[in-house]
Amino acid sequence: MRPTGAPTLEEVARAAGVSRSTVSRVINNLPGVSKRAKVAVDRAIAELRYVPNQAARNLVTRRTNSIALVVSEHGDRVFGDPFFANILRGVYAGMAGSRRQLVLLMDQARDDSTLADYLCAGHVDGAIVVSLHGRDPLPGRLLDAGLPAVLVGRPLADVPVPYVDSDNMTGGLTAARHLVAAGRGRIATIAGPADMAVGIDRLVGWRRGMDEAGHGTDLVAHSDFSIEGGAAAMAELLAAHPDLDAVFAAADIIAVGALRTLAEQGRRVPEDVALVGFDDSVLATTAVPQLTTIRQDVEELGRTTTARLLAQLAGEQNLPASVLLPTELVHRASS
Repeated sequence: MRPTGAPTLEEVARAAGVSRSTVSRVINNLPGVSKRAKVAVDRAIAELRYVPNQAARNLVTRRTNSIALVVSEHGDRVFGDPFFANILRGVYAGMAGSRRQLVLLMDQARDDSTLADYLCAGHVDGAIVVSLHGRDPLPGRLLDAGLPAVLVGRPLADVPVPYVDSDNMTGGLTAARHLVAAGRGRIATIAGPADMAVGIDRLVGWRRGMDEAGHGTDLVAHSDFSIEGGAAAMAELLAAHPDLDAVFAAADIIAVGALRTLAEQGRRVPEDVALVGFDDSVLATTAVPQLTTIRQDVEELGRTTTARLLAQLAGEQNLPASVLLPTELVHRASS
């Protein structure tokens, strides 16, 4: 009769007729164990129904079996924007079958290094970083610490950290061409944050489309990714350019704010002002009128980023430094 309670490593060793260190090597897939010893240990583990202590195992393998999803935004912004929910959905789907845990970390203060210290202290095996602003030093710190990381979105900082992004420049160009083809003559844009590559790239694409058509590129206002920011930027544009007849908003959440201001000022959409968003989020289909938008597959963005990180953790070689996913126009009632 064996003692009650969970079996121990020592009991497995006695049942297998080997040393405790041999059992540890078998459990952690380390070399230096004969085939006969491995068979004996595996049999003893099965008979005793032994479950390895994960914390002790991590000390040997130096792995936590955890991946961090790092969002460089405050919590209120994260929970209010469908983009982040879709990224999380994609990351979760990408981790299916990997037997890893996901740790969600949000930046509460950008001048605080606590988050970077946590990541670099061995608490996770790798990190997915979303929504970087400016030349955030975080990717460089992770690189210096040797922590595998993949970014969602092109970084502005010049660091050799892999990233996955949507083709934002072509998306902005497509939106501009659509509004030109619709016969609009005074086409403005509410660009995203100037300290994020996503805001810069979509603006560059819109400007290219305006240049192609011989239109001016001065009808620009900037907004953060929020309804309030979009509403304020739309008011700014109308005050400066009351004759505008079309707007490309750099995100659906910005476009919803623009819709609010247009309604308040008696501008009909699309009769007076055509409007195009970006993302094809749930906001696009619940807006009134429903938004024409540039679709990016945000869930696929999360899945692909996760797959890239897992491949790196598995030791795969010759992985791409960056992956660019396509975008496409979805035509609805707002344009």
